[in-house]
Amino acid sequence: MARWYPRIYGAIFARHLAGNRQMLFVPGPRQVGKTTTCRRLGDAYLNIDDLDDRRAIMAGPASLAARLARAGTGRKRPVVVLDELHKWKKWKAFLKGFFDTYEARVRVIVTGSSRLDVYRRGGDSMMGRYFPCRMHPFSVGEIARQEVPRVPVRPPARVSEPDFMALWEHGGYPEPFVRRSGAFTRQWHHVRRSQLLREDLRDFTNVQELSQIGAVADLLGARSAASLVYSNIAGSVNSSVDTIRRWVQTLVALHHGFLLRPWHRRIARSLLKEPRWYLRDWSGIKDPGARAETFVACHLLKAVEGWTDLGMGEFALHYLRDKQHHEVDFLVVRDGAPWFLVEAKAGDDNLNPALPYFQGMIGARHAFQVAIDAPYAEVDGFSEARPVKVSARTFLSQLL
Repeated sequence: MARWYPRIYGAIFARHLAGNRQMLFVPGPRQVGKTTTCRRLGDAYLNIDDLDDRRAIMAGPASLAARLARAGTGRKRPVVVLDELHKWKKWKAFLKGFFDTYEARVRVIVTGSSRLDVYRRGGDSMMGRYFPCRMHPFSVGEIARQEVPRVPVRPPARVSEPDFMALWEHGGYPEPFVRRSGAFTRQWHHVRRSQLLREDLRDFTNVQELSQIGAVADLLGARSAASLVYSNIAGSVNSSVDTIRRWVQTLVALHHGFLLRPWHRRIARSLLKEPRWYLRDWSGIKDPGARAETFVACHLLKAVEGWTDLGMGEFALHYLRDKQHHEVDFLVVRDGAPWFLVEAKAGDDNLNPALPYFQGMIGARHAFQVAIDAPYAEVDGFSEARPVKVSARTFLSQLL
C-alpha cells in the first residue's frame, strides 16, 4: 500500500483560516493536490462542474449561505471550498457579494487551475478581499517538514534516500511521487498532456490552433533549461513570432512550464533579453544536466513564490549572463536586492568561476553550486559568504 504524505499547504491554509478574514485563493497546476488538501479543511465543498453545486452557486450568495448552514458543523466560522469557480463568467461579482455579506460568519477557499491566477489579475474588484497562495508539487523541503516556516531558510534536514530518488525519478506531483511506478508515471504524463491540450487550452484559444500549440508544447518539452528563441520555434511550426509569444504565455499560464529572465538592476533591460524555459515537471527530461537544472529551478520557484505568499518579503527568481559569456543558472532576489546565486549540476563538478565573479559584481550574500549526486551533509551553506559546493539533498531541504 502506498504511503500517504501530508502537504505543508494544509498547515499554511489552516493558519490563514485561523488568522485572516480574507478569502484564500489557491491557484496551481492540474493534479497538484489542491482539491484534496482544501477539502480536508472545509465544511462544505462545491464544484462548478457539478450540476447541483452549479445551481446552488448561481442561485446567489444567500443560497450558498443556507447550504453551508445546513452542513451543521458547529464551528463558529465554517469553511466553504469553491472549486473551479472561475469557469463561471460572473464568478468575481458573486464572490464579492458573498464575501461582503458573510465575511464575519464564514471562511472561503477558492481553488482552481492556473486560470484562477490569470483571471484574478484582470481587475481590482477583489482588492483587499483575498490572499493568494500558489500551490506547487512536492519538494525536498516539503518532504522534510510540513510545519509553516517562520523564516525563509531553515537548518538542513535529512530526507530518506528512497524519497529523494522518487522525487528525482517520478517528479513532485503527488500521485506519481507516491506510486513510484515507471509505468504509472508514463501513463500519468500522457493523460495529463491530453487534458492540457483537449480541455484547458480550449478556454484560451480556438480549436484551429490546438494542434499547432501541441507542436509547440512538444518542442518546448525537449528544451527545458534552454534559452527560448521565439524565431526558431516560429520557423519550426510555420507561425509568426508574436503568435509564438502568445502561445508560450498560454502554456505558462497553464503551468506547463515557466520563464526566467536575466536579472538587471534596470528591469526594463532584462525584459529585452532571451528568457529561459523550464518545464514544471522534470521527471521526463532525458538529459542529466537539463534535468538537474530543471529540478533545482522548480524548487527555487516554489520557494520564492511561497515566501512571497507567506508575507516574508518580495522574492523573485532570475538568471545571470553578461556579454563576456559569464553565466550562472539562478539568482534569488529578496526585496529588490540580490540574495544568493545557484549553479545546478548533475555531478560534483569543479566550481563554476562565474559564481565568485558575479557574487563580487552584484554583492550577493551567498553563492552555491548544487550537485544532485552529492550525498547529504549536515552543513548549512547559508553560514558561508564565499561560494561553496553543496549537496542538493542538503541545500534544497533548507527551502520551502
